[in-house]
Amino acid sequence: MDLDLPEELKLMKTQLRRFVDSELIPIELSSYDGPELKPEVRAKLEAKTKEMGYWNISTPVEYGGLGLGLMARVVIWEELGRTVAVPIRKTSLFGPEVSPILYHLTDEQKADYLLPVISGEKDTCFALTEPDAGSDPAAIKTTAVRDGDHYVINGYKRFITNANNADFIQLMASTDRSKGARGITTFLVDVKTPGVTLVRSQTMMMDDAPYEIAFDNVRVPVSKRVGNEGEGFRLAQDWINTGRVRHGARGLGVIQRCLEMATTYAKQRVTFGQRLSERQAVQWMLVDSYIELQQLRYLVYNAAWKHERGEDIRHEAFMAKMLGDKLSFLAADRCMQIHGGIAFAKELPIEKFWRDQRSMMVTEGPEEVLRMSLARHVLDQFAA
Repeated sequence: MDLDLPEELKLMKTQLRRFVDSELIPIELSSYDGPELKPEVRAKLEAKTKEMGYWNISTPVEYGGLGLGLMARVVIWEELGRTVAVPIRKTSLFGPEVSPILYHLTDEQKADYLLPVISGEKDTCFALTEPDAGSDPAAIKTTAVRDGDHYVINGYKRFITNANNADFIQLMASTDRSKGARGITTFLVDVKTPGVTLVRSQTMMMDDAPYEIAFDNVRVPVSKRVGNEGEGFRLAQDWINTGRVRHGARGLGVIQRCLEMATTYAKQRVTFGQRLSERQAVQWMLVDSYIELQQLRYLVYNAAWKHERGEDIRHEAFMAKMLGDKLSFLAADRCMQIHGGIAFAKELPIEKFWRDQRSMMVTEGPEEVLRMSLARHVLDQFAA
């Protein structure tokens, strides 16, 4: 694989680097209103990305988007990762976030749900996680029982980002619990459907406020089912894979920014008559982060390259996610150590990088679960 980006992506990377440096980093400590971007900030930044020609980046061309491949999106996620100006779980400065599940809808469903999301008329959220089922989707207890031309849904979801803004929920429920993950089906549930209750939001350490949602005898027409029964997890698989690559790409940006801040400070800060940059202990921390940056770049770019060739990237996505989150957290931790006490102050973005990346090590698959899946792959591939 050639790790050298095509010329058009190099130009994109340069333009995005300027955008982050000039528009995002200067406001990154004042861009939030609670867990959300301030409305005026979002409006200004979205106008800028439209002006740059980067709107609806992943939406297919036939739906009016740019249809960018995964490698181009990796470039965008990597550059955005250099700043804490944008919520890490809501990076929709480049157009509405459309889950690939919605492209599997019927024409009638697309008219009611997909097209309004693309145009910005509707918003959505994805509900899979439950109190007793996070990384193990087969354990979900939310059920959908067929009753004539409806399904009756009962259950409880937790940590659902954007539920407060959503017009409808992409809900994962079990239509046959005996089949585990193969019994999961996706439904389109309007938030105002009787029995749907946004119970509460939880303020998290990474400035996020996801919701818990209760479903109490919610009647959903069969026409709101996505695909066939039992296809829910399969339809979401590619989205989950690219989401994990996104973790790795963000990690690239975080490591780069932490190296920028740490090396600059190390060259400036003098203790006991010597610059920090002249101390071997500090040099080795910087070198470790630099080496890890190169390792991670190969993993992430290789996953994107394979995806664009139509290959299965499940295992590459596991590794990109695991190392991306862990190595970027280590880079933030080293950056914090080099800066000393000032790194704990909210006057710098270091403490937020540290909090954000620590949270990323748990969401969308903790390392321990991904290692379990990779172990099966290793045993199958290398056993004599």
